Amino acid sequence: MERRLAAVLAADMVGYSRLMEADEDGVISRQKALRKQLIDPQIALYRGRIVKTTGDGMLAEFASAQDAVRCAVEIQTEMSLLEVEPDENRRIRYRVGINLGDVVFEDDDIYGDGVNVAARLEGLAEPGAVCISDIVHQTVMDRLGVDFRDMGGQRVKNISRPIKVWQWTPSAQPKRETPETALHQRVRFCTSADGVHLAYATIGEGAPVLKAPNWINHIEYEWQSPVWGAFLSEFAKQSCLTRFDQRGNGLSDWDVNEISQERMIDDMLAVADAVELEKFALFGISQGAAFSMRFAATYPERVKCLVLLGGYVRGRLHRGDPEAKRFHEIGHTMIRDGWGSPNTIYRHFFTSTYMPDATPEEAECFDELQRVSTNTENALRILQMNADVDAKEYAAAVQAPTLILHCHGDRAVPVEESRLAARLIPGASFVELPGKNHCMVGGHPGFQEFFDEAMPFLREHAGN
Repeated sequence: MERRLAAVLAADMVGYSRLMEADEDGVISRQKALRKQLIDPQIALYRGRIVKTTGDGMLAEFASAQDAVRCAVEIQTEMSLLEVEPDENRRIRYRVGINLGDVVFEDDDIYGDGVNVAARLEGLAEPGAVCISDIVHQTVMDRLGVDFRDMGGQRVKNISRPIKVWQWTPSAQPKRETPETALHQRVRFCTSADGVHLAYATIGEGAPVLKAPNWINHIEYEWQSPVWGAFLSEFAKQSCLTRFDQRGNGLSDWDVNEISQERMIDDMLAVADAVELEKFALFGISQGAAFSMRFAATYPERVKCLVLLGGYVRGRLHRGDPEAKRFHEIGHTMIRDGWGSPNTIYRHFFTSTYMPDATPEEAECFDELQRVSTNTENALRILQMNADVDAKEYAAAVQAPTLILHCHGDRAVPVEESRLAARLIPGASFVELPGKNHCMVGGHPGFQEFFDEAMPFLREHAGN
């Protein structure tokens, strides 16, 4: 048995079972040709060694991280030219993950944490893409002439620590500059009442604001998104914003016993205590509005005011609306059948609802944010939790000043839900914003109008 540092490349064919079911002989024949003409020669050219193969993938080791990445990028680039099957679902495409670490060599096989991380990185990659660990990126950055997109820290199965991941794709969008505000963010962890670890971060200066959980989020990767980057930067310019990844997604624990409304309130309290926020403003988007109402009603002594955007009092199963119930059922099916699928249509069901006016780049980035931020099981649990929300009694018990904002054309949550909240919360103010988006996206209607209304309100009611 020998132990040494090595670069490990893990590759896996996308949709192998589906491809084999559709055309077993054709797939085997094409795969053999690709191995003979492209994959094996490239690995040999870059002084790599194929350790083992499976029906749908392989494991290889290299002495140099640069050689491993050059090899993977060239293979994936050439694959996109060779596999031109008209039907995209019939193309052979690989995901590739590369890690540099301590590896155990025994009987022509390799083991260890370095191998496990490479395999998990492969699972995170888009079809046709290459994902590398941060240590690999530090080794190769600016030396290969290709750009890797920062995917932030990622939680992966059977690895207790978050892993910082970078991804290259053949058709990558121009590299986005990370907002300067993000460079000052430091992710920390706290423990909720039931022992679940929560990732949180605080940015900006000014009135203290705690953001409640909403749909799927990732406090690091959101900065790379054109959907969230500009919004968070603007918010942090005018307040001290604390955000956290709700349990089951982002950098917080994924393997948790309970995802429920009660635990969301516990988690908000745990983060507030960890940051030592004695009294603060609450900011709730979408279902985060209902959680904010419940928190404010339960802990009135901790809350200075509430700002609620695109929120609702009642989840889709409590509105008495057949269309809302149908949306929930379709959403459940989309997540169950295709959350991790290379076909973005499943996640795009939510994206097109939340941001009907999104550009292709904005929609693609939001699709990807959802994919990397949680797994199928937890997405289903979060969807069900939100559908079961009924915060009417908590809304009526809110004592703090409240500003409610909602885009008039919002397709994800009807504006009537915010009007209901405004009627239930004593003294609440309601502002209807222009636009159709559920999220506030820079350059779209409603974005600037939101800040024009929300920031003066926060300065008045939450300023120190």
